[in-house]
Amino acid sequence: MTAVLPAPPPESSFQTEFAFTPRDFQTIADLLRRRAGISLPPGKAALVYSRLAKRVRGLGLASFAEYCVLLTGEGGAAEAQVMLRALTTNVTRFIREPHHFEDLRRLVAEAAPGLRAGGRLRLWSAGCSTGQEPYSMAFAVLSELPDAGALDVRILASDIDTDVLETGRAAVYSDEDLEAVPAHLRPHWFDACAGRDGWRVSEAARSLVAFREMNLNAVDWPMKGPFQAVFCRNVAIYFDEDSQNRLWRRFATLMQPDACLYVGHSERVRDPAFSACGLTAYRRTTEEARP
Repeated sequence: MTAVLPAPPPESSFQTEFAFTPRDFQTIADLLRRRAGISLPPGKAALVYSRLAKRVRGLGLASFAEYCVLLTGEGGAAEAQVMLRALTTNVTRFIREPHHFEDLRRLVAEAAPGLRAGGRLRLWSAGCSTGQEPYSMAFAVLSELPDAGALDVRILASDIDTDVLETGRAAVYSDEDLEAVPAHLRPHWFDACAGRDGWRVSEAARSLVAFREMNLNAVDWPMKGPFQAVFCRNVAIYFDEDSQNRLWRRFATLMQPDACLYVGHSERVRDPAFSACGLTAYRRTTEEARP
């Protein structure tokens, strides 16, 4: 995934077409934190204005105060989703951080005998964006387990943004999207789209992945686990420290001992339920994970 807050625009681009007060900014920041766990410091005020002014204009509103009334009023949930999409940028690509997928292949190879004896494998891409990460996970699984579709193997792909989930379900990507995929592997993992440009992820890989709308900051999570691997990369870095710590602990409660958690290159997991086992990779220890 990655829903990230981009760098703020130059100060000179912070226009004042609409009144935008510190109170307006705080209302938006509080809502973003509640909905997505994203921490929005005051230094991002120019970014918020530049990203949302077009929306305020399109709605025919006179100020950000009116926009905040819309966001917090009855029916504001739909507009809050639009706001979230405007304030975040989904950055992802196939086989991002290749060492994570090599490690996943090792995990799958070790699990293969048990799977063929009736066991199960559950993997999770938490913050899956437009689908490149969970499909890269599926490619890693199929590289070691070509018959995964006939076994009890499932990959959960979750994100808060319904638009990116639809892209993931469609599984159609451009030539540019496939740049990180080695040329000799493309015919194995993709099919040319008949009658139009683009490439669709192979049916074998698509069959392993289920996309679900989910807010990592929600009180309740619908899944039960246990997961053998969780990818949550470049997501928690945009949470405050308390939210990060809660997230790691919640992951731990849904992961079996020795399961692997993969995070982004700027993220660190400091929780006794995990121990470092590689570059931005952590192994679930036998420490009891308390909710």
